[in-house]
Amino acid sequence: MFMHNKNLMYTVRVSEPDPKLASLMLEQFGGPQGELAAAMRYFTQGIADEDPGRKDMLIDIATEELSHLEVIGSIVAMLTKGAKGKLAEGAEATADLYANITQGSGSHTLQLLYGGGPALVNSAGQLWTGGYIDSIGEPTADLRSNIAAESRAKIIYERLINITNDPGVKDALTFLMTREVAHQKMFEKALYSIENNFPPGKLPGNPDYTDKYYNMSTGPGDARGPWNQGDQWEFVEVKANQKPVNGGDGNPTVRLAAEEMKAIEQAAMRTKSRTDLDPVTGADLGAGPGAGKTKKVTTKG
Repeated sequence: MFMHNKNLMYTVRVSEPDPKLASLMLEQFGGPQGELAAAMRYFTQGIADEDPGRKDMLIDIATEELSHLEVIGSIVAMLTKGAKGKLAEGAEATADLYANITQGSGSHTLQLLYGGGPALVNSAGQLWTGGYIDSIGEPTADLRSNIAAESRAKIIYERLINITNDPGVKDALTFLMTREVAHQKMFEKALYSIENNFPPGKLPGNPDYTDKYYNMSTGPGDARGPWNQGDQWEFVEVKANQKPVNGGDGNPTVRLAAEEMKAIEQAAMRTKSRTDLDPVTGADLGAGPGAGKTKKVTTKG
């Protein structure tokens, strides 16, 4: 059951309309790192989670994300309020109105298509999609993904804070950014409250490979650090003639029945390339300038 309190979670004061800033704010309304994506991610995880404590946390955070969506949407609506009214009522000359709603950016899309209201698109106009929800149904994997999602959202809020001089907008965005930090902490605590949280899932890794670091990008810039040196790691230099790590000759094999093998051999014979011929092709006959060098063809006539 949901109930809505008409008061925003955080009081927002916008100094003056700014349609261009409103368009950029849509990144956190209908973008991949935005509040709707976060709410849907955590709701779907919470509904499916069998752990009562984790379920409660996920639903609480999901509901808070919806309140953040309302805050962002309200900021967008206030930033476009002036141009919205003028557009609706035709209150300016055509040229002045066009300059007002575009302001050198894509804000005219927000104004014309959506009437100045918040739209479920990102700042580039890309429609919101359920493909932003990357839950996989394994708590140790989903919680790590949630930590990363909150981290990305914090960075977007930082960037939005850096491009506005409106003190009220900065204040509200700082609140939202800070809540991303709080959610990261919650998800990390929940992850580490699962005793067996690494590797994700149930099956262990093959010990023959879990502690090996393969140096597969060689040359200037090779570096060593805690990710490839120390007691935990075996550093393996990969050579040009490197053989498969599990032995063998590196050629893939499949076992086929006799009739399947016969059909494969017949198909290979039918489509075999002849290397003793150099046939005249359409390109040879007249591909035109820029096609590259082809052999000279002479015809009798």
